[in-house]
Amino acid sequence: MALHSMLSHDRFLLGTFASNCGGGMTVSTLPERWQATWENNLKLGRLLDDAGIDFMLPIARWIGYGGETDFHGYVLETVTWATALLANTKHINVFATVHTVANHPVVIAKQIATMAQISGNRVGLNIVAGWNKPEYDALGLTLPEDHETRYGYAQEWFDVVRKLWQTQGRFDWDGTYFKLKGVHADPRPDILPPIFNAAGSGQGRAFASRNANFLFTPAIDLERSRTEVAELKALGQAEGRKVDVMTFSHVVCRPTEAEAKAEWERVLQNADTGAVDNLVNLQFAHAHSFPHDLLALIKERMTAGHGGFPLVGTPEQVADGICALHETGFRGTTLSFLDYAKEFPYFRDTVLPLLSARGIR
Repeated sequence: MALHSMLSHDRFLLGTFASNCGGGMTVSTLPERWQATWENNLKLGRLLDDAGIDFMLPIARWIGYGGETDFHGYVLETVTWATALLANTKHINVFATVHTVANHPVVIAKQIATMAQISGNRVGLNIVAGWNKPEYDALGLTLPEDHETRYGYAQEWFDVVRKLWQTQGRFDWDGTYFKLKGVHADPRPDILPPIFNAAGSGQGRAFASRNANFLFTPAIDLERSRTEVAELKALGQAEGRKVDVMTFSHVVCRPTEAEAKAEWERVLQNADTGAVDNLVNLQFAHAHSFPHDLLALIKERMTAGHGGFPLVGTPEQVADGICALHETGFRGTTLSFLDYAKEFPYFRDTVLPLLSARGIR
């Protein structure tokens, strides 16, 4: 089976993150924050497609984080969102983000295969084993407290999906979590979709090493990240697989450094502090994605970028930051903006040519 296009070249990958979510990645009360309507997402998707951006990645959320704005209370569901974007674009890859406990693997396998056919194999799958306990409570589901059970379930879930994609004819499945009789998949994807996974725990990273093409991790400090990226790649190699490491970034790009820094401060001064506190507390209680010794820095970055690496400054400085991520060993980064559709064109016109001239795009 042929390799997916995201796996068959070596340029530094760029995508967007969370444009399906109200506020995007900015936990702010500013009235001009991102409005995640379908109209805005379609406009953004076409801008990204025409500019040669590699992918769009959504967040799957079912309840918001409270605060004044109920950050991420308004969210477009990711499978339908991705399907519609794929039908309205020509080149860009679009991922569906799927919680394993809330979605049956046989249904997801067929949905992704259908999306692959609609798009000419431009669909990807982002697997979430779960961490947000209040969200699971809202759905009447149980989030296992121990990561071993959580990722044991996720492993069997993806084993079922993968077998459906790679098997002709019917088969039975007698597992710990799934008992299937005479199940089959038709159609199946012509090319296996790329798999994303974000994991911070040991069990989670072992899962990603066995199954994902791209493992997401925050870039809080690049010296720390350099060691971490090498370790994560080695985990994949130990499984006999190539697993690339991705991160996520937040862009404030302006003609002058002073303008960019002023905008960063304006966002911080208009933080939805209640939502930031709820988000940080949940991340620290139920997830292992962020280092606990950097709490103050994380709170600032959670406000402006949901914890992403700050790309703040002139086009040259933003390009420098992206090149620094590349040199650290990351395979790519997602991008977020206060208002994606309004701010991306300036990034497209000023930063992308610099990245091409420097040879990473």
